[in-house]
Amino acid sequence: VQLQASGGGLVQAGGSLSLSCAASGRTFSSFSMGWFRQAPGKEREFVAALSRSGGSTKYADSARGRFTISRDNAKNTVYLQMNSLKPEDTAVYYCAAGLGGVSSYINMYPYWGQGTQVTVSS
Repeated sequence: VQLQASGGGLVQAGGSLSLSCAASGRTFSSFSMGWFRQAPGKEREFVAALSRSGGSTKYADSARGRFTISRDNAKNTVYLQMNSLKPEDTAVYYCAAGLGGVSSYINMYPYWGQGTQVTVSS
């Protein structure tokens, strides 16, 4: 499966952004999906994950209550709605596809998109 993330940009603290990740190549609904992020000088970290059907979600503590992950299997797309953004949310955001259930473990996702930059100014 090929993944293409988009929607990043520059936003002021307190603002919102919506990321999208379009999938192609294999049946999208057969994959669990996740969003991860990597800030400069830091390791890639989990943000949110979603089951194949969209009925089960998991969030990092830093994202819970501010971010919402969702998917549209008819459009082969997963979304990450980010509200109340903070400067510490600045990172490159990656979408990933996994063959297991909802997981925060990076090794559970063999397929990755190219990343989209999110910059939150204070």
